[in-house]
Amino acid sequence: MDLGIAGRTALVCASTGGLGEATARALAAEGARVVVSGRRGERARAIADELPGAVGVEVDLTAPGGAERLLEEAQDALGPIDVLVLNGPGPRPASASEIDPEATAEAVQNLLLVHQKLVGGVLPGMRERRWGRILAIASSGVEAPIPNLALSNIGRSALAAYLKSLSIDVADEGVTANLLLPGRIATDRLSSLDSATAERERLPVEEVRARGEAAIPAKRYGQPAEFGATAAFLCSAHASYITGTAIRCDGGLVPTL
Repeated sequence: MDLGIAGRTALVCASTGGLGEATARALAAEGARVVVSGRRGERARAIADELPGAVGVEVDLTAPGGAERLLEEAQDALGPIDVLVLNGPGPRPASASEIDPEATAEAVQNLLLVHQKLVGGVLPGMRERRWGRILAIASSGVEAPIPNLALSNIGRSALAAYLKSLSIDVADEGVTANLLLPGRIATDRLSSLDSATAERERLPVEEVRARGEAAIPAKRYGQPAEFGATAAFLCSAHASYITGTAIRCDGGLVPTL
């Protein structure tokens, strides 16, 4: 299927690895011109060198002025942004009873407010051109809070509420806003979470992984490329009537419709 995004410009946040990288690669494969970004500048540029028409930008979105600098460099390099993929590293594991207001505020800052700045920087142009895709790489914790990931659950749920509200405002202007919720996808982030669980429970990491896979109806962890393909479709011309929703890519993990 031709996704109808050849020549479109896509800015993919935190795309030097994991789900962000998979999404950047999937969009580039469909002909989009991609801005690969992240704190690892050399890695961003190396990935961009492998993709036609792409550029790599080194940026720490959690640093003061990081969002503004990314927008400036991205648009200077490739022009107005048609597709914005919001993504970022998850907060540290913690239960709700362990976190304090300062940690919660930091999670909201990094998972909501920074992304709101990015949206604010590209939305006027999208509305003027009457075409835009805003997609957040979120977490199934938005729908079913994940134990020991309270900070992620809180921050990403705040982002979900913002994007749902935004989608109502711009639905008749050719701009969509959605979330894609990964389950257990085989990334470095998941490996670190499995390792943390293994250490906490004093179990071999292989046992933790086997337990995690057994809990998934598909009986395996997902592959980043599977997630990236789903993300690319949600950013496509064909997804113009999908907005204000959260779609799971989780192998059936969350036991609700």
